[in-house]
Amino acid sequence: MDRTYCYKDLLPFVILVVNECMTTGVNTLFKAATLQGMSKYVFVTYSYTFATIFFFPVYFFYRRSRVVPQLSFNILFKIAILAVIGYSGQVLGYAGISYSSPTLYSAIANLLPAFTFILAVICRMEKLAIKRRTTQAKIWGSIISISGAFIVTFYKGKSIVIAHNSPSFHMQLSNDILTSVDTNWAIGALFLTVSKILFTIWFIVQAEIMKEIQDALTSVFFHNLFASILALGVGLVAETNRSLWKITLDISLISTVCTAIFGKFLGSAIYAWAIHLKGPVYVTLFKPLSIVIAVVMGILFLGDTLHVGSIIGATIISIGFYTVMWGKATEEKEDGFGSKESQPIENVPLLQDYQTVKS
Repeated sequence: MDRTYCYKDLLPFVILVVNECMTTGVNTLFKAATLQGMSKYVFVTYSYTFATIFFFPVYFFYRRSRVVPQLSFNILFKIAILAVIGYSGQVLGYAGISYSSPTLYSAIANLLPAFTFILAVICRMEKLAIKRRTTQAKIWGSIISISGAFIVTFYKGKSIVIAHNSPSFHMQLSNDILTSVDTNWAIGALFLTVSKILFTIWFIVQAEIMKEIQDALTSVFFHNLFASILALGVGLVAETNRSLWKITLDISLISTVCTAIFGKFLGSAIYAWAIHLKGPVYVTLFKPLSIVIAVVMGILFLGDTLHVGSIIGATIISIGFYTVMWGKATEEKEDGFGSKESQPIENVPLLQDYQTVKS
């Protein structure tokens, strides 16, 4: 087999699939930890702190090996604002998982391109040429994605796969009326949606910062540092039960360490490498795969119940996702930005969501 093919095609494919498994896996671990009583504030604080500790030696040697741009107060202030947005999105996201499941998180996460497109139009960062088929694709894709989100949130339908240890096992299969469990599901969806809107803002602010410093690792390190300080301050105020801050060698410690290593540290490196090699559009094409992974992990490890509504909604969201991404990719190609090697930083698409950094 040709080495070039292995490195440029096969290896990115395999690693990105593994990375989606890791990302969904850490969300599943978090859900398992919350079922054991772990606080989301404690979880976010420790995961950011561990990530900063893991990043520090990498950033230290990185600074020694190359010229790193000087950071002005203005840049540091913008990164601090970025940390506030990222931290808020993280807390709301984990709150959403606590109320619902990692499967719903994965489904709602695919609304990011639609939210980004809408916000970019509102902020006049994206031109809205209605007559262009690419613009029409992005508009219809956004509408389809949001419609799918409503379905996955407010319609469960009959159970397809029932886990015997699921809290809803004893419910009637035909019960489509909102119960307390369904209400929690809707609340979780609301938290997750607001979380993804915040991350949409986060991506746009991050893109603006990268225009000024063009150094992803520096931005990642200081973002995690500021977020750690913020998380500790908010966590100590919000979580008054001091016993919850004691992490023992159980699922709580495993989930926080795995999130720091695989979700924030290794995941960031993989996205940066893959985007450099294949471009942002290729990387985002793997995101709907996380829905399938989350369903399987939820059934196997959390005892989740799979409903018809989740499948229908996730499918519609995925269709909308790919429609938006097709419109963006085609637009770049038609405008002459198809080659990622020649694409200047200011033209990197705002849909480059899961790239160099994950807050």
